[in-house]
Amino acid sequence: MTRALRWFHEFGRPPRILGLDVARGLAILGMAGAHIGETEPFEWLDPSTWTDLVHGRSSILFAVLAGVSIALMTGRSALPERERIPGIRLNLIGRGAVIFVIGLALEMLNTPIAVILTLYGLLYVAVIPVLRGRPWQLLTGAAVLALVGPALLALLSAVALNPYGSGIGFVLYGSYPLTVWMAFVLGGMALGRLRVDQVRTAVVALAVGVVLAVVGYGLGGIGQAAGVGGGSGSSSIIDGDIGGDLIPPSGWEDYPQALAAVDPLGAVLRAVFVVEPHSGGTAEILGSGGFALAVVALCLLLSRPLRWPLLPLGALGSMPLTAYSAHVLSVALVGGPGGFFSNNGFWAATAVGLLIATTLWSMFFGRGPLERLVGRGAAAMAAVPRR
Repeated sequence: MTRALRWFHEFGRPPRILGLDVARGLAILGMAGAHIGETEPFEWLDPSTWTDLVHGRSSILFAVLAGVSIALMTGRSALPERERIPGIRLNLIGRGAVIFVIGLALEMLNTPIAVILTLYGLLYVAVIPVLRGRPWQLLTGAAVLALVGPALLALLSAVALNPYGSGIGFVLYGSYPLTVWMAFVLGGMALGRLRVDQVRTAVVALAVGVVLAVVGYGLGGIGQAAGVGGGSGSSSIIDGDIGGDLIPPSGWEDYPQALAAVDPLGAVLRAVFVVEPHSGGTAEILGSGGFALAVVALCLLLSRPLRWPLLPLGALGSMPLTAYSAHVLSVALVGGPGGFFSNNGFWAATAVGLLIATTLWSMFFGRGPLERLVGRGAAAMAAVPRR
């Protein structure tokens, strides 16, 4: 049997879970569309506008799948033994460090893309305290971050008169606030601990995802109808006009007036009801998080009867770092330094090129090149002698 035929016969079979690779491939293509595609505002009755769904939801899907991957690599449905924890910690630190450096390198290409890999690398380190968390504990943490986190952050920001610094902007209030995205990762970890390879788990996840999406987007609709949840589509819950023209107080005697100008109550309400992509509001976390969960569940269910036609998507999803980096590099090469344009033809060419390239690479070489680099970095860190 030739190498290619063996790949068609073996790729995506247990212990590998093809549905997760397929979902990861969709996330990569969706993020590419969010970066370079031309989309119209979403309308349920107009299928030509459905491509607008890639905005925000694709990166959230990527984060949920990161949580699933972390759960699978640290024990699948069983919690990792205590004696393994030190080695797992070092492995995750090494893995996160390499991904973080790759993200920095992509940012040096000077594209307008908000590269997610720097956050992605940090998430591998941020989950270390919950490696032995049971599914209900992980889900509780995700729920607290989703329901309380945005409002609390908005209130703290308002009370502090919208502080800004490189650390605050990167961790709390940027395009990918760590507190918000940890909710998706924790949810993904819980899913990964619940025997994600079983049909029953996928069916339950689909139902839960649909319910969360209905609740989240319904909450966002209520906010928009009440004039609370609207805002700039790509800003976080504290961006926009909350403190744009605020004059900082010259002393504590001016603080009450400055605080009133910030409108803490309005900031909290926006944090609850805002639903636009990358807004970081509770409505977006529930709605788009539920949407991502439903997509994962559908991919798990459909990958069984549709294994053969889904193999290229699975190959793409098996090397997400390589594919994502190739996409960002292509934007830099086509658009030039700092250049950018939206073009659905470029999006289609990117999708086809990535599907073909990753399928051929997986067929003849196996793991993606950047995935191998991350694996070596993780192994090297875990091999550090401990005293």
